[in-house]
Amino acid sequence: MGKPVVHFEVVGKDGAKLREYYSELFDWKFHAPPPEIPADYQTVDRTENEAPDGEQGISGGVGSAMEGQGGHVTFYVASEDIEGDLVRAEKLGGTRVMGPDDIGAEIVLGIFNDPEGNMVGLVSAPRPPQD
Repeated sequence: MGKPVVHFEVVGKDGAKLREYYSELFDWKFHAPPPEIPADYQTVDRTENEAPDGEQGISGGVGSAMEGQGGHVTFYVASEDIEGDLVRAEKLGGTRVMGPDDIGAEIVLGIFNDPEGNMVGLVSAPRPPQD
């Protein structure tokens, strides 16, 4: 497999209502994120949301859209070179939306729209400290 999908997010006009909806629909349990993340964005931990057969999905988040943004569903792909992947996305017909941006907690994000306008995220995983 190539680069894996490692995170998803659902954002809209009312993050609290969306979390209530998905909590009731899928039995998802939500947690407040680290302080660097906006307050109306809560995370879903894959280890607490496994299927009856023990299969686990990916972690994600649900919250309110930022000022001026509409609701959307986005998946995030692991990237070791966010700038390089953004450049490649643009060369293949996509459009850069943001990034690379350091959002704290040693996480860097990039977002692009694919050629049909679908939003896709790139995320770097925090790296363990080097000796």
